Amino acid sequence: MQGLIQRVKFAKVEVGGEVVGEIQQGILVLLGVEKLDDEQKADKLLHKVSNYRIFTDEAGKMNLSLRDISGELLVVSQFTLAADTKKGMRPSFSSAGTPDQAKELYEYFVSQARESGLTVATGQFGADMQVSLCNDGPVTFNLSV
Repeated sequence: MQGLIQRVKFAKVEVGGEVVGEIQQGILVLLGVEKLDDEQKADKLLHKVSNYRIFTDEAGKMNLSLRDISGELLVVSQFTLAADTKKGMRPSFSSAGTPDQAKELYEYFVSQARESGLTVATGQFGADMQVSLCNDGPVTFNLSV
């Protein structure tokens, strides 16, 4: 399971011209599911996302987590994160989870994030989404478990 996280000042997701999810300061996570992923991996990734210290403290150092700043989380499914790009000029998606598995783990990740007390917004699984954001820094990390 992969989470491409971006520290944002704000972010939103639109489907068909309508905003379906929007946050202010926090993390936008693009979530990719692979065949061997399960709820345990989703839990590990959520722990990492919510506690990863990417926000600056008073000294300007990255020492604060999403929880520390009471930031918001925007979760967007991202099938293409599972791509194998090592060979050729076209990505292979042979390691990607099935749509049913990916949707189940995406929804599980979101529900666990909400249950943990985070303020969570989402995209729309499987939809053609337009994501707008202000990447703060820019700060971007690819987390995998």
